[in-house]
Amino acid sequence: MTKNRNNQRKHTILLSGLAVGMLGFAFALVPLYAIFCEVTGINGKTYAQEIDDTPAVLQVSEREVTIQFLGQVGRGMPWEFRPMDTQLKVRLGEINLTSYYARNRATQAVTGQAVPSVSPFYASNYLHKIECFCFTQQLLEAGEEQQMSLRFYIDEDLPEEIKTLTLSYALFEVPELEVASLTLTNNLQ
Repeated sequence: MTKNRNNQRKHTILLSGLAVGMLGFAFALVPLYAIFCEVTGINGKTYAQEIDDTPAVLQVSEREVTIQFLGQVGRGMPWEFRPMDTQLKVRLGEINLTSYYARNRATQAVTGQAVPSVSPFYASNYLHKIECFCFTQQLLEAGEEQQMSLRFYIDEDLPEEIKTLTLSYALFEVPELEVASLTLTNNLQ
């Protein structure tokens, strides 16, 4: 009987430790995934290009590639959202400008945040956004429409096998609680 109790106690401690470990691992997954994507370039995540990181003089190549633009809204997002140009032929190293159209179809103000993705995934290292609506949250009043600009260049070191890139934005609604928190933080600074 005592041996049985000791076994039960060991199993209870082992299972409790396993549950705590799994919970800790679940919380660690988000930052680990972000680091993994940044290091490997998998998932086509792009990161903000600091203005100071843009070379003073870009080497413009004669080589041209096609860049396609896509836009989609997340489930429940009451916006119309699409690229003004579905594709452009651009020279490597040349700064380009395009824009996306957005219109809030809701009867109240809605804040959105665009999340970019590049395909093929390893091309994200060569696509540099200088100015992008995705850097900040966008607030549109009820019925308001807006053209949101995107200024970018593609690095001249883009591998030769890449002839076409696709830049896709998924637009998601920012919960009011998060918008209020960010507004309060910005006002305190």
